Amino acid sequence: MAHEQSAWIERAFQCTPPDDRSLSGDARTSVSWAIPLAIASALIVGDSASGESDIYGYVGANGVFEMTNVPTDRRFRPAESHVNRLSHRVSVEEVEDAVERYAWQFHLHPALLLAVIKAESDFNPTVISRAGAVGLMQLIPETAIRHGVQNLYDTGDNVRGGARHLRYLLDRFNGNVRLAVAAYNAGERRVERYHAIPPYPETRDYVRKVMIYYKNFRGDYHASPRKAVLMAMHHKPLQFEPLSVPVDFRNTRRAARK
Repeated sequence: MAHEQSAWIERAFQCTPPDDRSLSGDARTSVSWAIPLAIASALIVGDSASGESDIYGYVGANGVFEMTNVPTDRRFRPAESHVNRLSHRVSVEEVEDAVERYAWQFHLHPALLLAVIKAESDFNPTVISRAGAVGLMQLIPETAIRHGVQNLYDTGDNVRGGARHLRYLLDRFNGNVRLAVAAYNAGERRVERYHAIPPYPETRDYVRKVMIYYKNFRGDYHASPRKAVLMAMHHKPLQFEPLSVPVDFRNTRRAARK
């Protein structure tokens, strides 16, 4: 029975990702992993807990996704981490609707909202930071109250609060996106104190990430809003080498959120 199930799974998930030559190789791989693994997670519901970790898959050079629970090739990778990561994501439709609606309402580019969500929560609506920031746009309670957010875990409410806060920061810093993004991370008073991006490694890395995401997602959004959301949700989170900082700041506490 297990052998028959394995063979069926292999046949069912030998699928080719969409033919979109505008996506990079890594991006095509991410999307092709995401869809079959999400379906796989649904198929294995009801099986034993160990059954989930028995699912393996890889994307070949020809773009064909293959999946099995009896790996015969070292290229197969455990699917558990991918399934778990996706299980906490909001739907593409929810994100697309909220981002488009509140970007228009607060005169922001939708790609900037996607970039901030990516850097803040990686589209996990249940994440809570050590500083108490909650949800997709990682709003602390004070910021949420200021902008009239009632449910921090609701996609629309959270994105609306974050979008309104970004608009406020952009207005405060005369439309300077980098300073507004830095203030979103470290607080506007710190940005005003230095008249620049504060010299905190966390904040500097954060601004770098958001600006890279913003540039990438903006091009995708012009092609297709749905494509931009998919790319944002399945883009591998950026990791940077630690930035060198002046000696005076090496023992500085990590920047407080917002």
